[in-house]
Amino acid sequence: MDGLNPAMGRVAFSKAGRDKGKIFIVVGIINEDFVLIADGDLRPMERPKKKRLKHLKYTEFTAGAIAEKLKTGARLANAELREAIREIRESLLQEG
Repeated sequence: MDGLNPAMGRVAFSKAGRDKGKIFIVVGIINEDFVLIADGDLRPMERPKKKRLKHLKYTEFTAGAIAEKLKTGARLANAELREAIREIRESLLQEG
C-alpha cells in the first residue's frame, strides 16, 4: 500500500489492469481490501471502479474540496473530478 492509507479524496495511480498508469481519486472505501475510484472521464461518479488496494499506488496528494464533498454527501460532478486530476497532473509535471 506504499505506506499511505486510502482515504476519501486521495489521489492514486493504477498499478494493474487495463487502466494501468492512469490517475484516479478514491471516492469510496468498501473494506480493508477494496476502494472505489473514479476519474470523471472513463470512470464517472455514476460508475466508480472497485479496485484492490494492492493495485493502487497512492500519492501524497489529496483533493481537499472533493474529500469534503464526499464526506458531507454533497453531489460531486464529473467535471470537478477531471479538474482536480488535471491540476494534480500539472503539479506532478512541474515537480519532475
